[in-house]
Amino acid sequence: MEEYGQKEKIITTSTTLPPQQVTETTKTVVPPPVAQEHPQKVFNKKKRIFRAYQIIWYILAVIELLLAFRMVLKALGANPLSGFAQFVYVLSDPFALPFNGLFGTTITQTAIFEWSTIIAAIVYALAAFGLVQILKLAKPVSKQEVENTVDQV
Repeated sequence: MEEYGQKEKIITTSTTLPPQQVTETTKTVVPPPVAQEHPQKVFNKKKRIFRAYQIIWYILAVIELLLAFRMVLKALGANPLSGFAQFVYVLSDPFALPFNGLFGTTITQTAIFEWSTIIAAIVYALAAFGLVQILKLAKPVSKQEVENTVDQV
């Protein structure tokens, strides 16, 4: 097995005896270079992952907003035949339907309170949080980031 950077040094000593030749061997071991991605590639990966975070949170915000409008309109007893109420119900139905019947619905004279809509909002928030955490596992980490994180702990 060959060592990296092996050097040989020759030292001559002179005494009253005939000169002797002493050979001293020094070994410098240089570790092989660590394979690193080009900084632009790392930047592009981080940029795509960050963009995915943004898209996930944006979609969650839209879904949560629709579910909140649905809850408020039903709780205030909005006329289900009005255009805006119908629009909100049509858009929010696909997100609320999987949870319908999970819990009962509280009904007063004109107001309706859907417990399942609250559960839907919580489940969608947890799902978005889980997706973002999974994407964080895929995030490329540079040597400096590791050193900074380890030094801070």
